[in-house]
Amino acid sequence: MSLTLYYHPLSSFCMKVLIALYENDIPFTPRIVDLMDEADRAAFLKIWPVGKFPVLRDEGRNRIIPETSVIIAHLDRHFPGRTRLIPEDPDTASRMHVHDRVFDNYVNQNMQRVVFDRLKPADQRDPYGVGHARAHLRTTLDMIEHDIAGKTWIMGDDFTMADCAAAPALFYADKIIPLKDNHRQVAGYLGRLVRRPSFMRVLKEAKPYFDLFPKDDAA
Repeated sequence: MSLTLYYHPLSSFCMKVLIALYENDIPFTPRIVDLMDEADRAAFLKIWPVGKFPVLRDEGRNRIIPETSVIIAHLDRHFPGRTRLIPEDPDTASRMHVHDRVFDNYVNQNMQRVVFDRLKPADQRDPYGVGHARAHLRTTLDMIEHDIAGKTWIMGDDFTMADCAAAPALFYADKIIPLKDNHRQVAGYLGRLVRRPSFMRVLKEAKPYFDLFPKDDAA
């Protein structure tokens, strides 16, 4: 196969790209990277020295492509299928990109800050930073609650890259701040996302790794 994806099934950003691949049944070679394994990490760093996944290798075009939105744009351009993940209309595409950035930068990143703090030794944790991240996450969820009202997907009737970003971001955010408590529209949206066949497949593949997700000490 000309495409190889370097990723880990538990990673929310990797899930975003997997959803895009599965939406259009794009053939690819999966390459799970274990960053805790010294040899595996070294091999991956030779491909992408920054050391963050996912990374897509397109052998046919001799390209190494990092960053989820860039990867999905590449797939949408060169491997189009039944689901066009980037709208053709420039203005619609611009609005979609805003939603994509909101889910990546304001939902996913704040969620990860809370989760990664749980992995630190108790004396190295950052209660102030975690509190700040939770506050930003709540503010963002308030925005999404308004934006998703009356819609099936974040752009309306069409499933796009922004929904690929939303699915894993909200799935994990729900474990930090339960959506049903104060964000019922967002909770309903997440319910539709988890029933989407592409995301169902992603979650099924990630299930064996869910025990690695750090629990809240207070839970």
